[in-house]
Amino acid sequence: MEFSIKQSIPEKQRSGCLVVGVYEGGKLTASAQILNKATKNALSDLVARRDIDGKSASTLLLHKLPGIAAERVLLVGLGKASEMNNKARIEILHATFSKLNATPAKDATLYLIEDGMGKDTGWAIRQTVFVATEHAFRADTLKSKPAKAASLKSITLATLEKPSSALKAILEYATATAHGMDLAKKLGNLPGNVCTPTYLASQAISLGKTHKSIKATVLEEKDMRKLGMGSFLSVTRGSEQPAKLITMEYRGTDKKHKPVVLVGKGITFDSGGISLKPGAEMDEMKYDMCGAASVLGTMQAIAEMGLKLNVVGVIPSCENLPSGTAVKPGDIVTSMSGQTIEILNTDAEGRLILCDALTYAAKFHPETVIDIATLTGACVIALGHVASGLLSNEEKLTKELLAAGEQAHDRAWQLPLWEDYQPLLDSNFADMQNIGGRAGGTITAACFLARFTKDYRWAHLDIAGTAWKSGKEKGATGRPVPLLTQYLVNLAQKS
Repeated sequence: MEFSIKQSIPEKQRSGCLVVGVYEGGKLTASAQILNKATKNALSDLVARRDIDGKSASTLLLHKLPGIAAERVLLVGLGKASEMNNKARIEILHATFSKLNATPAKDATLYLIEDGMGKDTGWAIRQTVFVATEHAFRADTLKSKPAKAASLKSITLATLEKPSSALKAILEYATATAHGMDLAKKLGNLPGNVCTPTYLASQAISLGKTHKSIKATVLEEKDMRKLGMGSFLSVTRGSEQPAKLITMEYRGTDKKHKPVVLVGKGITFDSGGISLKPGAEMDEMKYDMCGAASVLGTMQAIAEMGLKLNVVGVIPSCENLPSGTAVKPGDIVTSMSGQTIEILNTDAEGRLILCDALTYAAKFHPETVIDIATLTGACVIALGHVASGLLSNEEKLTKELLAAGEQAHDRAWQLPLWEDYQPLLDSNFADMQNIGGRAGGTITAACFLARFTKDYRWAHLDIAGTAWKSGKEKGATGRPVPLLTQYLVNLAQKS
């Protein structure tokens, strides 16, 4: 999907389809008024006949209107201006692209970002790009007969005034972010027999070959043993697939600037190990590497942007399977930090690989470390599938991430990381245990990770409820690539 932004005269714009808005009650937007005048009141006549009433997300497709250069015109209902909110704006965009993709149009010109969305133009640009690419995304590449791709290949975001260089930059960044989301979704949707730790490592190496600004390296299990990563290696013991510790170093500015380190959980399949999960919906545990996928997607996006920032991606990746060699409940392992861990539940494995990766992250002398993980079912219970859980050891970092999430409409919600929860992890036999009980499960999981992140500012994103959808719409979402890229863009613009 290609995107552009330009000043355009609606009635003279040659396009497969023009898209303009109509408010509930029949009020035409500025661009629709121009079309209405050129067609000698054809649009207002349709409104008067109630062919379209302007209700939010309603649509009406018109063909070969007189006085219009475009082949088609799509009228989109915007609802009441006073009731417009982010949810309604996103629904309007989805309705728009559902209708566009049902036509043979190869290109479309949208006049929604400036006069119809009732939101700042930058936000509207980002969401238009994200929704358009979501509708173009296909998850059926492993089918013997994949569905035919939609005809729509090119989107022009049209403005009545000349767009600023700032808006053009937002469009470029949004397009790169959408490409990163596509990569994250593609990887997330792959089955565990395809997307193995070795496969993830090959994707990182491929990124390094495509983008010279990225240096990719892969540590093998023997390397991890030398580093003392006993916690990480305990998780992979039941699998025949070799674990990988993947590192991607992006250098966008002088090396004297400390990097942001993104640590993504890469469990390519999680059976729960000896603490076996129920069989129902276990297939969805292929998505337990969506933290890793989001790091890969973010690294691709910032490399495409050429962001003036140093960023390191660290991905601990393995499978969690039961076997005669698998770690057992009650086993005690030693982490890279030297702290010992009593494993009471082998299905709380994500924190066991992340803790060693977080210790390893310190070698890069980071400015900030953010880990991203499908970590706890408790987060789904707490926040559902709308917001990602956010916990941090610094309030300023929390605010920066929350703000980036609002900008990108990839929202997170802060949960407490108080010392009061730490005693729940106390063990009689080791420095800590890997679970704190059912109560506050998302918080105690983050409290566990906090014990390995005391030397730098750190945030934890629990994406268990947001990384993928279940049911009829089953598939990876590409989140939180928009949040992460927006956060990094904001940092780059400050420096």
